Amino acid sequence: MTIKLRTALSSDRDAVIELIHRLNVYEADLTGDRRRDYGGAIGYYDELLQRLAKRQGRIVLAVEDGVVVAAMGYSLDEDAAYVTNDVRRHGTVTDLIVHEEWRGRGIGQLLLAEAERLTREAGLKRLMIGALAANEPACRIYGKFGFEPYVSIMVKEL
Repeated sequence: MTIKLRTALSSDRDAVIELIHRLNVYEADLTGDRRRDYGGAIGYYDELLQRLAKRQGRIVLAVEDGVVVAAMGYSLDEDAAYVTNDVRRHGTVTDLIVHEEWRGRGIGQLLLAEAERLTREAGLKRLMIGALAANEPACRIYGKFGFEPYVSIMVKEL
């Protein structure tokens, strides 16, 4: 296996949307509030590109023999003024999606290592990532990579 990382191009749009769609379907089983239709993935892709463009971000792809097998959204962000200056600016992994047929091969860890590299390259000391609490496999992997719980977002359905 020879995985290469590269920044996504506009020609990668369909491959990234497919990954987003697969993640939406998977997460819909966990939370019940994710759209299962392809339109949800298309809409999110467009929103993601706009958000990343405003935050010095990009989509990083993992590619094997010309096939996109994973994607990671990455941006530089800034917390509120109450956070200490040494960690207020930080890198953020906005999304991390590994195609289900490629999971368990270290591709997610390769992408996380790239996020660390990009964060250090920007002169920053903190990297953040979010995961659904119900996505226990993702939370476990992130924990093994050194991430620790930082904030908890709670939901009450009305």
